[in-house]
Amino acid sequence: MTVQHEAPSTGAAEALEVWIDQDLCTGDGICAQYAPEVFELDIDGLAYVKSADDELLQDTGATTPVPLTLLQDVVDSAKECPGDCIHVRRVTDKVEVYGPDAE
Repeated sequence: MTVQHEAPSTGAAEALEVWIDQDLCTGDGICAQYAPEVFELDIDGLAYVKSADDELLQDTGATTPVPLTLLQDVVDSAKECPGDCIHVRRVTDKVEVYGPDAE
């Protein structure tokens, strides 16, 4: 896997969550193409994360867990997003590991 920075020190089993900054979302839908289980475009034309039971989470800053089986798709979504609005962070300390604020 190619990453923008060093992998988290605790390894691939680290619990991650993802959220979208709708203020920066351009509505291109690339995220929903890469990971439709995690992202969806709403009627307003913006992307949102979905809960594990497929419910659209429209609250500002809403997060959803990143399933390990979909990690690469979510990372690719963050990398390819023209709005740089997808943020993937560790659940334990809220440090962004993929996305525009990752080091």
